[in-house]
Order: sequence, then structure tokens, then C-alpha cells
Amino acid sequence: MVQHIQKAAVLGSGVMGSGIAAHLANIGIPSILLDIVPRDLSKEEEAKGLTLNDRQVRNRFSEGALKKLLKHKPAPLTSKKNLSLITAGNLEDDLDQLQDVDWIIEVVVENLEVKKQVFETIEKYRKPGSIVSSNTSGISIEAMAAGCSEDFRKHFLGTHFFNPPRYLKLLEVIPTKDTAPEVLEYMKTFGEDTLGKGVVLAKDTPNFIGNRIGVYGLLKTVQEMLASGLTPGEVDSITGPLIGRPKSATFRTLDVVGLDTFIHVADNVYEQVEGEEKQVFEVPEFMRKMRENGWIGAKSGQGFFKKEGKTVLELHPETMEYSEQKKLAAASIEMAKQQKGTAAKLKSLVYANDKAGQFLWKIIAPVLVYSAELTGEIADDILAIDQAMKWGFGWSQGPFEMWDAIGVEKSIEKMEAEGLSVPAWVKEMLANGNTSFYQEDSFYNKGEYKTIPVNPKVIDLKKLKKQGNVIKSNSGASLIDIGDGVALLEFHSKSNAIGMDIVQMMDYAVDEVEKNYKGLVIGNQGKNFCVGANLAMILMEVQDDNLWDVEMVVKGFQQVAMKVKYSSKPVVAAPFAMTLGGGAEVCLPAAHIQASTETYMGLVEVGVGLIPGGGGNKELYIRHLEQMANGVQLDLQNVANKVFEMIAMANVSTSGEEARENNFLFKADGVSVNPDHLLHDAKQAALYLYESGYTPPKRKNIPVVGESGYAMLLLGAQSMLKSGYISEHDLKIAQKLAYVIAGGKLPFGTEVDEQYLLDLEREAFLSLCKEPKTQQRMQHMLAKGKPLRN
Repeated sequence: MVQHIQKAAVLGSGVMGSGIAAHLANIGIPSILLDIVPRDLSKEEEAKGLTLNDRQVRNRFSEGALKKLLKHKPAPLTSKKNLSLITAGNLEDDLDQLQDVDWIIEVVVENLEVKKQVFETIEKYRKPGSIVSSNTSGISIEAMAAGCSEDFRKHFLGTHFFNPPRYLKLLEVIPTKDTAPEVLEYMKTFGEDTLGKGVVLAKDTPNFIGNRIGVYGLLKTVQEMLASGLTPGEVDSITGPLIGRPKSATFRTLDVVGLDTFIHVADNVYEQVEGEEKQVFEVPEFMRKMRENGWIGAKSGQGFFKKEGKTVLELHPETMEYSEQKKLAAASIEMAKQQKGTAAKLKSLVYANDKAGQFLWKIIAPVLVYSAELTGEIADDILAIDQAMKWGFGWSQGPFEMWDAIGVEKSIEKMEAEGLSVPAWVKEMLANGNTSFYQEDSFYNKGEYKTIPVNPKVIDLKKLKKQGNVIKSNSGASLIDIGDGVALLEFHSKSNAIGMDIVQMMDYAVDEVEKNYKGLVIGNQGKNFCVGANLAMILMEVQDDNLWDVEMVVKGFQQVAMKVKYSSKPVVAAPFAMTLGGGAEVCLPAAHIQASTETYMGLVEVGVGLIPGGGGNKELYIRHLEQMANGVQLDLQNVANKVFEMIAMANVSTSGEEARENNFLFKADGVSVNPDHLLHDAKQAALYLYESGYTPPKRKNIPVVGESGYAMLLLGAQSMLKSGYISEHDLKIAQKLAYVIAGGKLPFGTEVDEQYLLDLEREAFLSLCKEPKTQQRMQHMLAKGKPLRN
């Protein structure tokens, strides 16, 4: 067996195949992307005088897939540069290259005979010990490998990615009876540590775990919608975030997935099951009619929903006509919104005796029972089922966690009263005095509770706080001992927005770590790392003429950022997701940044009529200066132009790698592929710096472009004003920003102290706070969640 996967081959260049190749490229693994050879010339090829023997024609499908990777949204690549790691080819001319790869991933058409033919061909070229897997979404893994050699079967298994592979966490790994245990264990570890996935071991059954339960739930919802007379819009209004599901809820999810794909997956189960289960997987006729009409969802421009101008229309299945989207109104919905947490919301809804409550009970109860019926058949335990639904479908709670939330005993009484047959093992669990599927850190499995396995690379802050590891805490942040001499500063204000409470805790954290710890990690496990400063607080203080209070917060933030930068102990920032404005300013002065792959970092203050006020302008400018290669003549004006443009345009990285390309990260900074390992990786970085004899950077003066550079910076903004692209207020913001970046009215090349730049920045920030149009922009952002152009 291969000891390390260094190169891969992906067979099939469709959306999934190319997406998998892109994901491999994102983590630095080169691959060859192979597809069939076209049998006919396209019109474009004929016009160019090409023949079927030309390489350009023979690689048409794979080459076309690579071009599409640069256009897909959301982007499959974390950086466009990663495309160079994928080589296009075809399944006739390039099979000999399979001898050089460690992992071959089959992603061809969902047809057993076609797949068997592909594997028969692979056998002739693959090197012994190389791993082969299929990305099938439901065809039997055992059946595919039948007739292959012993070495092939030992190294063969299913690896079912969810689409899009870069973003969806779930990877279902499906072994056969012949898969070698060491191959299975290697792929599980590789999936978690290298691919960054949540790996679930599934059994070789139709549609495995996620799609089996997910499609069942979706079809139950469709059937109940038809029975109750609700519309797709009304259903989506109560089957999304309200019950812990994604914003796309039910029918918008189907539009995104594509009705053609969904029907194929549903039919796959329908053909392999019997009885009542078969009836559920029978796709309603109106959905097949939608497919015939080409109304398959987002990729065709219409499905259950379509847009006319700014109006969203919903389909009425009984008439196949569209009208304006509606939301369901019910007392239980309003009551649920008052509850804290998904579990409490769900419990109040499913037992409510109104239209919303009755509908949700009728679609949730069968899914809970169905999941229990399949335990042991599709997966070894309830934990795998819950993880699959959370990681593959974006549920905040898996079926058994939901069951615990609504009360197992109470729900079973209601289920049985309505004729639902609850599996015997669930009733035995209750009979033995066990009233929940989960207890603390364990789950119910075959008559006993088993400890939930934990990857040592996962740091659970909630658990650490329960165990008494909090060193100090206030309303906005906590300092937590995460072991091995490292402390962690966790933000937990609303949206992790920075106010005086967080600034004070940062100040305390650096002092405490310098005295008693080896290093400090700044990170958290919220939805986003930090969306910036507490905008509501700033606006309120400004409107109450308390500008002095705002100045104290800004000055305090600047000072603590400098304290982080020059701390005698290493400070490591661990950003992820939205890391905007003040969130980026927390990271920039750190000794090391360990970012998640999905880190969206940028200084975006111009969107609310401000400029960065916590040292962000200065730090981004310094980072650009320091990234210049040794021996390369420094073009100071070019550096100032780049930084000015990035901040003025509120550029936000679309990944951790792009943040590096934008100089928010240094080359030595890290990017963690698995978000669950981010804090562990940041902790290890802090320990490494400490053990390597960390010393803080020496404070030095910074060259600026001065008055002449200021004029150069404004040329573009003034041109945009004349062309009508920006407003007078946009120009005023640009003038303030340019003045700060340029270092004020100084001769070109003057070297200034960091504090001088911080003072310029703070003065500009405060002066913009007083502007009525800036206050309007702040108010609009708080009310609407999007920028105002005034």
C-alpha cells in the first residue's frame, strides 16, 4: 500500500470530477484529469480545421472542465494558481500515466457496467498498492470490484464526496469485504487530516447514509406539502434556520442541487427497496414534468422558484404555474423565534397545534423513525448517521440529536398514537431507563453508552470551559488555558464584534501570557472569527456626541494591537470565515497567522464610510513592504498604491490562500484545511515559536510616500468621481485613507515611527465618524446588512 498520496488521477471531468481535482489542487496534490475521447467534432473544431486525431480535440472534455473551474461559483479553487496542478488528458492516450499515481478516483457516469469496464482497464495500468476508489453516490461498491484482482480489491473502496467538494465537509468512506483494514484506516486519516473532511464510515447500501436519509426527508416534505396545500415558499419559510437547517431549506436546496440529479438519486433507492419505503421514494409526477420542461433549478434558471426582476416567484404543483413567493404565518413560528437555541425552537414547534407545528411534526417524525430503522443497516451506529446529516446536509442537529431535543418519551407516545411503528431497539432503550440517545460525551449503541471518539487534533472550547479552564472572562471575551502552556483568547460578543470589553481582555491576555504561559492563541469556534468593530456602539456614541469615548476605544484597540505585535511571547491568530475590519486588524500584528482554508479576510471599513482605525492601514502597508524579495529595488509608490486600492475597494479574500496572495498572510503563515483542527494547529505554531527561542520583532521606522505620493494615490479616485463611479463622500473617504497611507505632508521616502501613522489613522477615523453621510452608512449597514452609497 502507498505510504503517502503524492499524486492522483481523477477519471471523469464532470462537475464532481473536476471539483475533486480542484480540491486536491487546493491542498497541493497534483492530479491528472481524464475523460473520454469525443466521437464527433464540434462546430468550433471544424471551423479551425481540426480532426478527431488532434490532441486538442481528444482532450476536449477535460480541457473544457479546467476552463469551467475558473468560472464556477462558488469557486472550486482557493487560488486560480492551483489550476496549474491539474493536467488534462483522456482515457485512451494517457492511461500509462496511471502508473505514476498513488490514488485513482473514478467519477464516470453512474452506470455499473461502464464503471466495471473502467476498472478492468485501470487494472492494466495501475501500480500495485495504489488506492482506487469510486465517487459513486449509490451504486454497490462490492459489485464494482467483482472480478478484479486481489490486489485491486484490497486497495478498493468508495469515497463519496458531497458537492461542491471544496465546501461540503462530509466524505463517506465505504469499504468492501475485501478492503484491507490498513487501507481503510489510512483513507480515514487522510480524509480528515489532508483532505480536511469529516469522514463517516458507511455500509454498502443504496445511497449510503446522507443521501438515503436526506432524500427520504425531502420526498416526505414534498408529499406532505401536496397533502396540506402549502406552497414551496411557505414550506421553505419553516424548514430552514428556524429548525436548524440551511437557509436554502427544502425547495431552494432542490433548485441548487438540480432536479435531474435529485430524481436520479431517488430512483436509485426506489429500484432497490420494497414496500412502504418504495412508496416514499416514488418521485411525484409533477417533479418529473418539471424535469421534462427543463425546470430543473438554478442551472436552468427556474425550478421550484424563479425570479422576474427582483420578485421571487414560486411554483404551484397543482397548476404548474408561478406566482409571488409566500411565507407561512402561524403563532407557533413567532413563539419559536422567542426561544433560545435550535433545540428549544424545535421542541416548541413540533408539538404546536397549528398549521406550522402539524406540518413540521409530519415531516420530522417519520425521518426520526426511518433513521432508527436504518441504524445498523446503513451505518454501524447513530453517531455516524448524525454526523453524515450535519456534515453533508448542513443540519445543525442530526436525527438522533433532534429526537433528544424534542424528548424521546413524549415523541414516541405521539408517534405510536398516530400509528408510526418505532423500532424495538429504541423502545428497549427507554425500557432500560435510558431516556436519551446522548449523555454528555457518549452515545447509545447496542444496549450501552459508548464514548464519542475524539480526534486529538480537535480542541473543544465549550468542554474546556466546563472543566474550569477559564483564566478570566468578561462579557466579550474569555482567556482559556488550552494546555501545554498555551492560553487562548476567545471572543464571544454578538457576531464577535470588538468593543471595549474585548480590548480590555486582549490587554489582560498579553500581560498574563508574558508572565505565565509559552504563547497565546487568538481564536474561537463561533460562526465567524470577527466581523469587525461594534458598529452599533460607535454609532450610538457618535450620535450622543460622545466622540471622546469612541476615541478611547480606538486608541485602546491601537495600543493593544501594538502590545500583541511586540509581546515577548508569541501570539498566534487563528482566523476563519468572516475576518473583516477589526477582525483582520487583530490578526495582522500577530507573530503568526494560522488561517482556515475558508478565511474571508479584508479591511472593509469604507463600506460604512470609515477607514480602518485599529492599525490595519499601517500593518497591511508594512506587510506589503516586508514581502518584497531581497535584492529587488523597492518601489514605494507601487506598494502604497496597492495597499490604498485594497482598502479603498474593500477587497476581501475568498480563501486563506488568497489572503496570502493579498499579503494579509506572510509566506511563513499557515493554512489549515480541516477547520476542526485550526485551534490545534495554531497552538502547535505557538509552541514551535516558543521552543525555537521566539523574540519579538524590533521596532523600526517605516518609509512613506509623503505629499507627492498622496497626490498620486488620489488621481484614480478623482477620475472615478468625474466619471460618476463614486460619490463626493466616497472621494472624501479616499482622501482620508490616502493621507494615512502616504504618511501626511512629508517628503517622499521619509521614515516615520509606527505611532505617527497610528495617530494619523485615528484622527482620520474620528473625523469620518462625525460626517452625517458616514453615520447614514453605518445606520444602513446595521438595518439592512449591506452598504449604502450616498
